Amino acid sequence: MEGREVTDQENITWNCIQAFAGVSGAAAEKAAEITTTADGTVTVVCTPGGKAQTVRLQLPEDWSEALPDEELLSAIAAARQKG
Repeated sequence: MEGREVTDQENITWNCIQAFAGVSGAAAEKAAEITTTADGTVTVVCTPGGKAQTVRLQLPEDWSEALPDEELLSAIAAARQKG
């Protein structure tokens, strides 16, 4: 699973990756099972390149390829407001 990098209006660059993306083998299968919800979303962790705090998101399984940057940035902004 590859991550994505997006930059918001505050000029903060966010590196987003699915939780447990670096795990392989049987552990990867278990991690995918644990982090995928019944409605087909997965946990994604977005880490900022600035002073902002890391956020955790629930996004569609195909987020890395299909989710437009604007929607990813919107999800990050919403998570930051909940903070």
